[in-house]
Amino acid sequence: MVIIQALFKALADPVRRQILQLLKDGKMSAGEISNQFDMTNATISYHLNILKKADLISETKYKNFIYYDIQASVFEELVLFASQFERKNK
Repeated sequence: MVIIQALFKALADPVRRQILQLLKDGKMSAGEISNQFDMTNATISYHLNILKKADLISETKYKNFIYYDIQASVFEELVLFASQFERKNK
Protein backbone atom coordinates (compact mmCIF):
# COMPACT_ATOMS: atom_id res chain seq x y z
CA MET A 1 0.00 0.00 0.00
CA VAL A 2 2.96 2.31 0.58
CA ILE A 3 3.85 2.06 -3.10
CA ILE A 4 0.34 3.14 -4.09
CA GLN A 5 0.60 6.14 -1.74
CA ALA A 6 3.94 7.14 -3.26
CA LEU A 7 2.48 6.72 -6.72
CA PHE A 8 -0.50 8.97 -6.03
CA LYS A 9 1.73 11.54 -4.32
CA ALA A 10 3.99 11.60 -7.36
CA LEU A 11 1.10 11.95 -9.81
CA ALA A 12 -0.64 14.64 -7.76
CA ASP A 13 1.82 17.36 -8.77
CA PRO A 14 1.46 19.01 -12.21
CA VAL A 15 5.22 19.49 -12.61
CA ARG A 16 5.83 15.78 -12.09
CA ARG A 17 3.07 14.92 -14.56
CA GLN A 18 4.71 17.26 -17.07
CA ILE A 19 8.07 15.54 -16.53
CA LEU A 20 6.39 12.20 -17.25
CA GLN A 21 4.91 13.67 -20.44
CA LEU A 22 8.41 14.70 -21.53
CA LEU A 23 9.79 11.23 -20.84
CA LYS A 24 7.09 9.34 -22.73
CA ASP A 25 9.03 10.03 -25.95
CA GLY A 26 12.28 8.63 -24.58
CA LYS A 27 15.01 9.14 -22.03
CA MET A 28 16.31 12.59 -21.22
CA SER A 29 19.18 13.93 -19.18
CA ALA A 30 18.53 15.90 -16.01
CA GLY A 31 19.75 19.02 -17.80
CA GLU A 32 17.39 18.49 -20.73
CA ILE A 33 14.48 18.10 -18.32
CA SER A 34 15.54 21.13 -16.31
CA ASN A 35 15.71 23.28 -19.46
CA GLN A 36 11.97 22.74 -19.96
CA PHE A 37 11.08 24.50 -16.69
CA ASP A 38 11.56 27.90 -15.13
CA MET A 39 12.79 26.60 -11.79
CA THR A 40 16.05 25.73 -10.09
CA ASN A 41 17.94 22.51 -10.75
CA ALA A 42 17.44 21.63 -7.08
CA THR A 43 13.66 21.85 -7.49
CA ILE A 44 13.73 19.64 -10.58
CA SER A 45 15.95 17.19 -8.70
CA TYR A 46 13.38 17.08 -5.89
CA HIS A 47 10.61 16.24 -8.38
CA LEU A 48 12.75 13.59 -10.06
CA ASN A 49 13.45 11.98 -6.69
CA ILE A 50 9.72 11.79 -5.89
CA LEU A 51 9.12 10.13 -9.26
CA LYS A 52 11.98 7.67 -8.62
CA LYS A 53 10.63 6.76 -5.17
CA ALA A 54 7.31 5.92 -6.81
CA ASP A 55 9.18 3.80 -9.41
CA LEU A 56 7.65 5.90 -12.18
CA ILE A 57 11.07 6.66 -13.63
CA SER A 58 14.48 5.04 -13.63
CA GLU A 59 17.90 6.62 -13.91
CA THR A 60 20.98 5.58 -15.80
CA LYS A 61 24.38 7.18 -15.31
CA TYR A 62 26.59 7.64 -18.33
CA LYS A 63 29.87 9.50 -17.85
CA ASN A 64 28.96 12.79 -16.14
CA PHE A 65 25.27 12.65 -17.02
CA ILE A 66 22.19 11.08 -15.47
CA TYR A 67 19.45 10.01 -17.85
CA TYR A 68 15.87 9.40 -16.82
CA ASP A 69 13.38 7.08 -18.46
CA ILE A 70 9.75 6.28 -17.77
CA GLN A 71 8.81 2.92 -16.21
CA ALA A 72 5.77 1.82 -18.20
CA SER A 73 5.22 -1.29 -16.08
CA VAL A 74 4.22 0.85 -13.09
CA PHE A 75 1.47 2.47 -15.14
CA GLU A 76 0.25 -0.98 -16.13
CA GLU A 77 0.07 -1.92 -12.44
CA LEU A 78 -1.86 1.29 -11.71
CA VAL A 79 -4.41 0.44 -14.40
CA LEU A 80 -4.82 -3.05 -12.93
CA PHE A 81 -5.26 -1.55 -9.45
CA ALA A 82 -7.86 0.95 -10.66
CA SER A 83 -9.72 -1.66 -12.72
CA GLN A 84 -10.72 -3.55 -9.59
CA PHE A 85 -13.07 -0.69 -8.75
CA GLU A 86 -14.94 -0.87 -12.05
CA ARG A 87 -18.58 -1.74 -11.58
CA LYS A 88 -19.64 -4.87 -13.36
CA ASN A 89 -23.35 -4.00 -13.54
CA LYS A 90 -23.72 -0.58 -15.15
